[in-house]
Order: sequence, then structure tokens, then C-alpha cells
Amino acid sequence: MNTKKRYSLFAKGDGFVLIPVILITLLVFVPMVMALVTSFKSGPPTNMTFNGIGNYQRMLSDTIFRKAFTNTFFYLLIQVPIMILLALVLSHLLNDKKLKFKGFFRTALFLPCITSLVSYSLVMKSLFSSKGLVNNFLMNMNLVSEPLQWLTDPFWAKVLIIISITWRWTGYNMIFFVAGMQNIDPEMYEAAEIDGASKTQQLFKITIPNLKPVILFTTITSTIGTLQLFDEVQSITGGGPGNATTTLSQYIYNLSFKYTPNFGYAAAVSFVIVVCIILLTIVQKKVAGED
Repeated sequence: MNTKKRYSLFAKGDGFVLIPVILITLLVFVPMVMALVTSFKSGPPTNMTFNGIGNYQRMLSDTIFRKAFTNTFFYLLIQVPIMILLALVLSHLLNDKKLKFKGFFRTALFLPCITSLVSYSLVMKSLFSSKGLVNNFLMNMNLVSEPLQWLTDPFWAKVLIIISITWRWTGYNMIFFVAGMQNIDPEMYEAAEIDGASKTQQLFKITIPNLKPVILFTTITSTIGTLQLFDEVQSITGGGPGNATTTLSQYIYNLSFKYTPNFGYAAAVSFVIVVCIILLTIVQKKVAGED
């Protein structure tokens, strides 16, 4: 291949790369910079003025922001570990060669994450209503003496949100773990069985160490998703009762479209999420021993 032809192919390759680079710059980085500039402004959307760090100072005395921030990290610290551990256990069970109907079980566990948000929110609200199936079951089993107020009690409303997002996204993470387990040498499990290792010992001694990169990936993506949590809270509890379940993303929505529009303050709150995502991602990679 002569130099001229090689240069022509190289130029064509650059053309293919150049198009997505331009699109990503225009659709991602430019809006991000504009949002950062907006976070230093205040006033009505049609007449915003520079406000310095006033929006960020306002957060220190904003009780709704503090509540939303606390709620978001409550979901993060409770739900993400439960979901990752549950997905890991389920994928380990479904990776058993002796298990029948594995395809059916994998599909059934994955379906919730592609279920319509509105539909499943209505189902959750019905199941966990004061006279719903869950309360009837708990009372018939004599586990509670009166119906739990899943939608109106601050604590139980948070529990309902955690149950909902765990139900919806556990199967999604499970698929990554199942795919990762397919790359583990089966002879390692066979040798472990010959040595008398139980399924639990195989999980902690073979599966988890070999799935370290996948666990890191799912933990980071789950953390990002939880910090951006909006859909379930908006559809199931609406942030209530009394902002007891409000998240940062929902607060951003309220600042922009529900309350008197304040795009500057909403942009500032959104960058709090960005900073939290960056810091937590760095911490998780350090803990996992990744560079």
C-alpha cells in the first residue's frame, strides 16, 4: 500500500471519529459548561444576573436541600449494597449447571428493569396501600397488629422506595455478573467440589475474586443511578410525606418546573450531584485497588 492510499484511509478513519466527537462536544460538553456558568447566576430565566457563589452558599441554609441530600445518601448506603449482594447471590445460583429452566429464571429476574415505570409504580402503590396485599399478608401472619402506612409514614415510605428500586434493578446487575461468571474457568469449580468446598465457599473464594472488575463496574453505575434517583420517588410517593422521600434530582426538577423557576440554583444543586459522583467513583476505585 503506497503512502498516498494509506493517508487516504487514515483521513477517512478520522472522518468517522470526527463526527461523534463533534456531536458529543455539542450535546454533552457545551451544555455542561453552560450549566456550570448558569449555576453562578440567579433571577428569572429571562433575566438572569451573575451571583457568584451565592447559589452554593444558599445550600448551607436550605432545609429542603439538606433533606434531599440526606435522603439520597440514605438510599445509596442502604439500597446499593443490598442490590449488589442480592444480584451476586442470584447470579451464582443461576450459574449452576444442574439448575433447570435457567433461561426462564434469568428472563423473569431481568424483566422488571424493562417494565413500564408508570405501570410498576401503580402496582407498588396498590400492593403497599393500607389495605393492600402486603399489609394483609403481614397481618394474617401476625407480624404486625395494624396496617403499615407505606405511603404516608416517613420511614416506611423510604423503605418502599428502597424495595421498589431493588426489585427493578437487581436483575439488571445480575446479567452483568452472569456474563462475568461465564468467563471463569469451570475447572476451578470442579476442583473446589473435589476438595469439598460448599457453594458458599466457592462464591467467596472463586466467584467474587474473579468478578472484581464487574463488581466495581456495577457498584459505580448503581451509585450514579441512585444519586440521580428521580422516577420511582416522583411516581410512587411524589417526594412525600413532607419531603421525607425527596431526592436531589427531584428537588432539581421542583426548582426548575414546580416552584418559581430558579434555573441558577437548580444548576448549582445538579453540580453537587456531579461532585458526589466523581468523589465516590474515586473512592470506590481506590478501595477496589484500581488505578
